[in-house]
Amino acid sequence: MAKEIENLWREVRELSLGTKIDRFDSQPSPVKFLRNYVSQSKPCIISKAITHWPALKLWSDPAYLTGALSDDVVSLHLTPNGCADAVTGDSDLCFASAHVEKVLFPEALKVVQSSCKGLKVGYLQQQNDCFRTEYSTVALDCDGDIEWATEAFGCSPEAVNLWIGTDDSVTSFHKDHYENLYAVVSGEKHFLLLPPTDVHRLYIEQYPAANYSYHRLEVEEPVRHVPWSSVDPYPSPEKEASERLKFPLFFDGPKPFHCTVKAGEVLYLPSMWFHHVSQTPGDGGYTIAVNYWYDMQFDIKYAYFNFLQSLSYKSSSLNPILSWGEDEDSESSDAEV
Repeated sequence: MAKEIENLWREVRELSLGTKIDRFDSQPSPVKFLRNYVSQSKPCIISKAITHWPALKLWSDPAYLTGALSDDVVSLHLTPNGCADAVTGDSDLCFASAHVEKVLFPEALKVVQSSCKGLKVGYLQQQNDCFRTEYSTVALDCDGDIEWATEAFGCSPEAVNLWIGTDDSVTSFHKDHYENLYAVVSGEKHFLLLPPTDVHRLYIEQYPAANYSYHRLEVEEPVRHVPWSSVDPYPSPEKEASERLKFPLFFDGPKPFHCTVKAGEVLYLPSMWFHHVSQTPGDGGYTIAVNYWYDMQFDIKYAYFNFLQSLSYKSSSLNPILSWGEDEDSESSDAEV
């Protein structure tokens, strides 16, 4: 079975995905988008999809945002290291979620801009349709949906979320059960992507859920477990050798797809694709993105994925044994998409 699974990693790239993410200068027609990308579960980047948004000019200025949102209370996520919704710990590993405070936007933005890894890192986000609730004051600076995507999917977005952070915030590998249109407004977002076929390469295990209470981690009671990947694709030099030994399928297998999404561009991220996200701030000292979640189709591709991840995997050369039960309903709701 190991040989067949490893062949699958190669064949999906040779037959469908290629070696790099397709990029367009202008928005595709709904039919082309649906036929060539959605139906094939294939990411793409549209370079000039949101150039008409007022947000592209306005949101790089902190004074504009703090003035427009001066009376709005928003969700501020706080961690000591910028790694919320990630596996952490030295010996007793757990899945750590951020400490969340409700704060007036001007104060929250100051915390984000003054983030310091090792002390306190702030990130503005909340995956509960927060753009249309917490940030409705500036909603007219963007479109309410991605029109050609809405026509292709045949429905409006289930949720629209806003993200404001610095390069101190990093999102670990995870997947989402939504079709995702991810628009960068300021700065750049850097994605590492792996297709659903590569699930065995991420060494997903069950970890007890915990929450930061400022700098302390407190395990939830009663204990709840979250399936997550602890693979760090960018280990520090002193940890690289040990990380490669722990996760050979990731480091020695086909390279993940890498893409940078710049201000004014939109990434189509298909449902069930694993993604790791980092960022580079723009002129305002932060990175801003708006993402649109559309309901995925729970069709035969979903059934194939569940079958694939249920298989035990044993590499004859590397000897890891990996097996999961179905975890599709246990994903965290707070990781970046």
